[in-house]
Amino acid sequence: MAGGCWAKAQGGGMLLALLGWISSCVTTFVPLWKNLNLDLNELEVWNMGLWQVCITQEEGVVECQAHGSFLALPPELRISRLLMCLSNGLGLLGSLLAALGLEGWRTCEDKPGRKRRLLLGGGVTLGVAGITTLVPVSWVAYNTVLDFWDETVPDIVPRWEFGEATFLGWFAGAFLAAGGLLLACSARSTKTPTPLGPTCHQDPAARGLAGGHHLHPKNADLVI
Repeated sequence: MAGGCWAKAQGGGMLLALLGWISSCVTTFVPLWKNLNLDLNELEVWNMGLWQVCITQEEGVVECQAHGSFLALPPELRISRLLMCLSNGLGLLGSLLAALGLEGWRTCEDKPGRKRRLLLGGGVTLGVAGITTLVPVSWVAYNTVLDFWDETVPDIVPRWEFGEATFLGWFAGAFLAAGGLLLACSARSTKTPTPLGPTCHQDPAARGLAGGHHLHPKNADLVI
């Protein structure tokens, strides 16, 4: 009964991990980290991502332009690029390790200790991937809030606001962390072979009885 519960936990953990990894990859490359609506021209919406800036017009035409220079980006965007790419790599690695350690796979069935280590390593890797997703998304969101409420900037200047990728990144990080935690905790369910107990040695007298040896006449009355 307990084994079935742990198997369901592993399946749920893998599902959350895959959803989180896919969402993290989408968050990395979509230009929707920040949105900007111009008061002078409400027909245009500006969207900024880690790699490019896009302008969406009323007719549905989207024009995108890549950031000119990596060094010219704000520090939070430069570090966010690196952390998000690292998160995508760790998410893929953790998913592969955890998949090899699942109970339903025949890989390393004769070595349950190795399967447990693979599952535990995959869960920890996915947890780290979740953290490396949450950190850059939260950092960009924090700076967006500071810039929005900056009193030194005139009110007529448009302010950047949260984009859809910000919320998707938070969900992605939470899914990766939750999936990794489930997989790491379910590693304890991997069965280890029970060592055989020591061979019981029979008493020499008992072996003599079993082998049909004759008893000494003095002890014959005791046996009777």
